[in-house]
Amino acid sequence: MREDTNKYLELFINNTPMVDLRAPIEFNQGAFPSAISLPLMTDDEREKVGTCYKQQGQDAAIKLGHQLVCGQTKDQRMELWLNFCRNNPEGYIYCFRGGLRSRTTQQWLKEAGIDYPLVQGGYKALRNALLTTLADLPKSMPFHIVGGKTGSAKTLMVNTLGNAVDLEGAAHHRGSSFGRFVEPQNSQINFENVTAIEMLKRQNAGFQQLVFEDEGRNIGSVDLPVPLYQGMQAAPVTVIEDPLDVRLQRLLQEYVIDMVADYTRVHGEEQGHVLCEEYLLLGLDKIKRRLGDQRWRTLREEMQKAIKMHQQGSGYEAHLNWLAPLLELYYDPMYEYQLSQKNERIIYRGNWQECHDYLSEVTANKDQ
Repeated sequence: MREDTNKYLELFINNTPMVDLRAPIEFNQGAFPSAISLPLMTDDEREKVGTCYKQQGQDAAIKLGHQLVCGQTKDQRMELWLNFCRNNPEGYIYCFRGGLRSRTTQQWLKEAGIDYPLVQGGYKALRNALLTTLADLPKSMPFHIVGGKTGSAKTLMVNTLGNAVDLEGAAHHRGSSFGRFVEPQNSQINFENVTAIEMLKRQNAGFQQLVFEDEGRNIGSVDLPVPLYQGMQAAPVTVIEDPLDVRLQRLLQEYVIDMVADYTRVHGEEQGHVLCEEYLLLGLDKIKRRLGDQRWRTLREEMQKAIKMHQQGSGYEAHLNWLAPLLELYYDPMYEYQLSQKNERIIYRGNWQECHDYLSEVTANKDQ
């Protein structure tokens, strides 16, 4: 069984291209980074076949499936599969359990002149291999945590270390009330898949430790897997200590300037500004209860003034009028309290570059 799991994991380590033959609804619920959705059946076709299977049995369901995917429909899907196989001779195909859908597609490809492999056990076996990784790796590889107040560029730190895994990147969320991006956040399944694969790749590269950004139990709408979270709670911590003005400029760029650019790029100038305004106001509204009504009202008024000014072309500096007190009165005290719970685990403090140099030296050693 372990040998089979290792074969599945090699597909992820090697970024092996794969065709996911499941219906679009299945793919959207959870998939793998190196897989492309080229379904055998549409959602509607799959539902009809499933209903037929329940009411009339397997033989009738198979017959209906062939009736639904035939003629021009079959030819169009075959063309997509054949193009993929020709462009990715090292790839694989899979369905949910490696059963009828992948075997049928494999046979059609063979009849068309291409002998293409399928993943035995399908999506379910691949997914289970990644879940096993998330359960086992925290027990076998030491962790190291990068901490620091909001705006300390912790995510930048993990993305510049070869043995670090970017959990916020895997979640597609920055972890704060202003943490979402223009595009939707990753699903729980996709977050787990990406995280497990990135951990595997670091282990396969020979690293002996993994570095993570200090995170809470949740990143946006996704939960950290329990073994991973528990491992992080026991790990040594390096704390970035950058001055307030440096952190403020980073947050101005990240929360405001970059988000304005992204919203207008995706939605156009007018609608982009409207949606970005909604994003900023909603981020503040999410923490209204923690801020207290009066403080929330004051910060909201400053935010609305700053939004109006940047929409009129007066620049972004006015946003510091709400960002500075938000850091000083809310985020900084909150993080100082959280960090006080980790005092016994803190082994290094310094500015961003000092912490980067330290982590590069003490955690990036590889197996020989």
